[in-house]
Amino acid sequence: MSVAEPAPETGARPSAEAAAAAPPPWRSAARAGLPPLAAGLLTLACLTAWAAAGQAGSPAEVTVGQGTVFLPVLDTQPTTGVFFDIGNTGGSDDELLAVRTERGEAMFADRELTTGAGRMIMIPRITVAAGTTLEMSPFTPNVMLSVDRPLTNGERVDFVLTFRQAGEVPATAVVVPPSS
Repeated sequence: MSVAEPAPETGARPSAEAAAAAPPPWRSAARAGLPPLAAGLLTLACLTAWAAAGQAGSPAEVTVGQGTVFLPVLDTQPTTGVFFDIGNTGGSDDELLAVRTERGEAMFADRELTTGAGRMIMIPRITVAAGTTLEMSPFTPNVMLSVDRPLTNGERVDFVLTFRQAGEVPATAVVVPPSS
């Protein structure tokens, strides 16, 4: 039978040797906090370099060129396409959220291709990527206009395009035959 060591008394102090061998309590806390601190400092250094290079948070800078409105082929056709060239020379993407005109109701459309056939679909917004120009066409995202009265060749139609960052941008489109 082995003799069990007596249980230490409550409140007993450890020996001087045991106290000298045990690391101070702050050392384990410092070791545990070192990796998150290093990761945070590395992230801060990378973000600082990114900002110094001029890439951090530069806003979208949107311009809208003169657009075209297709003259409907038939006078009874109330809906037609509207096409703008939208440039974004800024450092962040922007979204075209809404378009309005006094000549009717405007909405966004795009083509959807399925098994070799295409069809028009309504879309909620159009993204204009940073550093690019979106050239609207019947084959890319564009504006569909349901006119309130017939259009005439050469007529100028005013629009207001609303972007998430750039806000409201006025634009004008000229009515042209689709073959133009």
